[in-house]
Amino acid sequence: MGASLLRVAVSPLRRDIAPRDLARALPSVDAAVAEIRPEEPLHCLRPQAITAAARSFVEAFAGKTLYAVKCNPDPRVLSALWRGGVRAFDCASPAEISVVRQVLPEASIHYMHPVKARSAIRMAFAGGVRDFALDSTDELEKILAETGAPDDLGLIVRIALPKGGAALDLSGKFGVAPDEAAALVRRARCHARRLGLSFHVGSQCDDPARWRAAMDLAAWIAAEAGVKIDVLDVGGGFPSAYPGADLPVLAAFMAEIDGAFEALVERLGAMAPDDLWAEPGRALVAQGVSVVVQVQARRGNALYVSDGVYGSLSDAGALGWRYPVRLIRPSAAEKRPFTLFGPTCDSLDRMDGGFQLPDDVAEGDWIEVGQLGAYGASLRTAFNGFDRGHLIEVSDPPLLPTPGYAAA
Repeated sequence: MGASLLRVAVSPLRRDIAPRDLARALPSVDAAVAEIRPEEPLHCLRPQAITAAARSFVEAFAGKTLYAVKCNPDPRVLSALWRGGVRAFDCASPAEISVVRQVLPEASIHYMHPVKARSAIRMAFAGGVRDFALDSTDELEKILAETGAPDDLGLIVRIALPKGGAALDLSGKFGVAPDEAAALVRRARCHARRLGLSFHVGSQCDDPARWRAAMDLAAWIAAEAGVKIDVLDVGGGFPSAYPGADLPVLAAFMAEIDGAFEALVERLGAMAPDDLWAEPGRALVAQGVSVVVQVQARRGNALYVSDGVYGSLSDAGALGWRYPVRLIRPSAAEKRPFTLFGPTCDSLDRMDGGFQLPDDVAEGDWIEVGQLGAYGASLRTAFNGFDRGHLIEVSDPPLLPTPGYAAA
């Protein structure tokens, strides 16, 4: 796998990665740090953890698993998911479609962004994509116009949900209002070989009952529409472990989904969907990547480190996301909370997560930050020129496994 393909997935980052980095693997993060002694961020990929998590989800979920590519589009991540049994991918842009096609030419691709450029629809359709999400009549007409309304079209109507209890609420941007959804579903039915309903409960949702409530709403909309539904897509939002999170095990989420789907089928009868889809992202890949940063300075309880909110630690900034951390050397010192500052000159490059580290941490030390397989690399920027990073493969366990998922 060449460096040029890697740039397609995570451009503009990784352009400094040499072919030897892409081909090598080391037994542990500690071994990688001892050999490389990185002054720039070192991304440590654990493909076996991603494969194991994917296999856990695929085996537990009763339907078809679509990985949400936006979460981490790295080609080696995609390959690890494939080895775990994921055969379908939720893409949201031509670039994501392109990298999946190049890495996994036999994969099934579904264009699940509800609002798309006309050129993007044409590109996707020309590349064999037939399933498109939408949440308005205007988007439906756009899809029909740019695809020529073929007889093998899949149309997935995304419905809006009320604000819920997820860590990241996604209710404000996409989705047709429930009282308007039935009319859109009926209109889409006229043009769809596969007609679906989809929703998203919000990212990092730790309440399995949210899926049941959303599926109950979907059942009501389907009954109001009075037409056959082929697919119910329960979206993403499946959580991953982070410090302080008390998550139900994977089986608890599946039990709610299975029970709600059984009730939906009983309610809708012949109009009930035959296929069930899900779009997990974070839960499959978060534990599969960590980032090693070097301490460049210490001032009291503040550490200035080599990565920050404009890099892979974006969510630790404005969102205050908490990540597991460890000092990469032995220390008997008592732990205390630290604030981290990233390498840029912007004062907003600050992370107040209360990162628990030994009190003797000092300039030159390395810190491993875990659970960055989800959105870490994909949200990085080139701000201030701090866009350099190295990627290495390791085989030691992740810092924080997610309950109910195999870690390796």
